Amino acid sequence: MSVVTEGRTLTAKGAATRARIVAVAARLVYENGVAGTSLEQVRDAAGISNSQLYHYFDDKQALVRAVIRHNTEAVLGADDASVTRLDSFVALEAWRDAVVANQRRQHGVGGCPLGSLVGELADVDDSARRELDESFRRWSDAIAVGLTSMRERGLLRADADPARLALAVLASLQGGLVLTQTRHSPEPLEVALDGAIALIRSHAT
Repeated sequence: MSVVTEGRTLTAKGAATRARIVAVAARLVYENGVAGTSLEQVRDAAGISNSQLYHYFDDKQALVRAVIRHNTEAVLGADDASVTRLDSFVALEAWRDAVVANQRRQHGVGGCPLGSLVGELADVDDSARRELDESFRRWSDAIAVGLTSMRERGLLRADADPARLALAVLASLQGGLVLTQTRHSPEPLEVALDGAIALIRSHAT
């Protein structure tokens, strides 16, 4: 059985190998950054040869784009209820609590798997910037689904704009994560998300 992955026809085994390479690269990039991760490091960590690596990826840029897509799916997987079902104030508060608790467990280390790539890539790799922009748009749209449901069910006023409110939530999340990473404390994230939820509550019926 063959699988078409980003324009390449691969066997099922080949698709599994490619996915393993991307997962290894994503871990190394998360730990060391894009600049601090070489193709040689990915090759060695994945236990593959140069020819195998270049069979799946033309260059480092192609691998980085694959990492962005991998991280996007990790954050926005179709079954991730914490992202796709923010359709009540109870759900929003529970999501906020879960995100803050996760950062508390990590002591504010690591940041967002997508947001951490922006500073390195947005101004130097336009194809990666476009990939990241699409990922964040998809994330914002997922949040807006729940807020739209709240408006339709009368929990939010008819003049509430789910798209703008969702963007405010996402911007608060990303900004809060950056400050949490610099302080190694979840307090900035907690404050930022409280502000975003307060904004949504200001549109309640």
